[in-house]
Amino acid sequence: MSRRYVSLKEVAARAGVSFQTASKVLNGGNVRVSADTAARIIAVAESLGYRPNTVARSLVQRSTATIGLIAGDITDGALSQFAVAAERTARRSEHAVLVGNLSEGGEDGAAVVQMLIERRVDGVIAAAPQLEDDPEVAELLRRYVPAVSLHHVPGGGVPLVGSNHRDGARLATEHLIRLGHTSIGTVTGPFRRHVVRSRLHGYEDALRAAGIEPGEVLTVESDWTPGGAAAATRLLLQRDPAMTAIFVHSDTMAIGVLSALAAAHRRVPADVAVVSCDDMPFAEYLTPSLTSLRVPFAETGERAVGLLLRSIAGEPPPAEPVLLPVELIVRDSCGGGESGTASQAPTGQEGS
Repeated sequence: MSRRYVSLKEVAARAGVSFQTASKVLNGGNVRVSADTAARIIAVAESLGYRPNTVARSLVQRSTATIGLIAGDITDGALSQFAVAAERTARRSEHAVLVGNLSEGGEDGAAVVQMLIERRVDGVIAAAPQLEDDPEVAELLRRYVPAVSLHHVPGGGVPLVGSNHRDGARLATEHLIRLGHTSIGTVTGPFRRHVVRSRLHGYEDALRAAGIEPGEVLTVESDWTPGGAAAATRLLLQRDPAMTAIFVHSDTMAIGVLSALAAAHRRVPADVAVVSCDDMPFAEYLTPSLTSLRVPFAETGERAVGLLLRSIAGEPPPAEPVLLPVELIVRDSCGGGESGTASQAPTGQEGS
């Protein structure tokens, strides 16, 4: 069965009013008609199955009511939580979200941004760490539309929303130190990522504050995957068989860390305590349940959209990054504290 869109002219003709009157009644314009006439127009529109033409409306209002989202790997659990919350928040404000997915390395970042701009989005949210050192993308975001980013933007000029990952890593490492650990390894994400360097700095801050000098031998770079983290864990065990704790930069990598420790017959937490980052929904269901820094991905999505909509409306951007607090959710993998308890890191100036 063929389908077609019902035009506003058809509604006006059936209701016996002018096109302009029908348009103002159905699109919320300022029009003086009787309540009976307005009700008749609305009833006709409903009976015909009329839906407003947002494209035509955008030409009049000079707004598409659409937000562009530049995304890295949308299948990533953290990004998907952010994207879902952002879309729902935008929809509550009667905005749609158009997603541009980057290639794995982000080489097409400028092309994706240009695509969104050409489709006349009202603003853009950048949620792709691949772009944090891309000056071409940064210039596009500064120059053409209001924008918000979750990650570092070269040259600044784009408001940031995120969390203080340095304070979070410090909180996690301090927890391990309080449990009596002095040989604490770390499995990081790729060093080129700002979030990784922030977390590494926080880990080192906590060690130095406790009189423990950080050493390269206990720091191994990985690639965000369980397989890469398992290999990194095996290397840590080779470098320091006496290591008693590991701070890992993501829950996904923690799966590989736990697997490698089990293969090496190291009990968690009796032999090696493990603390991770992100607190993904699966963390509490691992064996043992995973102690992890809870990063508020959904709230970040809500705040990013709210900030962008205010920028679109002409409000000045905040002078400082909007950094949401993280919490350490204590479970069985660290062997200390009551499972399910939380402690919070204060907000600060260093985000992702």
